[in-house]
Amino acid sequence: MSSDTDREDPGRDPSTCTLDQLQAFIQNASCQQLETARTAAQGHAYDSAHPQEARRQWATLSLLANRLMRAESEGQLTRVTQQDFMLRMWVIDTLGPDDTDPDWSPDALAADTLNALTLTPAQAAALANGWPDLAIEQIRRLRWHKNLTAHLEALLGYLSPGRTRDQLLAWTSTHRKLP
Repeated sequence: MSSDTDREDPGRDPSTCTLDQLQAFIQNASCQQLETARTAAQGHAYDSAHPQEARRQWATLSLLANRLMRAESEGQLTRVTQQDFMLRMWVIDTLGPDDTDPDWSPDALAADTLNALTLTPAQAAALANGWPDLAIEQIRRLRWHKNLTAHLEALLGYLSPGRTRDQLLAWTSTHRKLP
């Protein structure tokens, strides 16, 4: 049986927390708790029963938890970055872009994506041609690039013609070749 105390303790079930409760919880959470909070906040963002602005607030909270995980564990950098990109793309696609907030700006997401990539499309494509013969670290690096570019086809429709769009367009064809 649950009590009022249980409902106020985010450690028990973050999905039942209010936005303010979950935000307070995140400030002192460990990496695993942050993942739980990120998932709970993202679930609220996806809930179409909430008004659009509330969904953006929940998505912002999910991004906060995700970004705090990045600071806590460098080993998760690619996974955390991909989660960031995918949630941002979902908000842009579902709730609409907002150029006044870099989290919901297609141009900011495009720039962040390019900054996260450590290979050029040509380098990644060349490596991908013989990927079964590559060392595990090189295959992992190609997989990271595939994950970090998974949102690009949706993002391209929001970008104006120009250098950034052209660079990302090159990545969409390379993405298909990656293991």
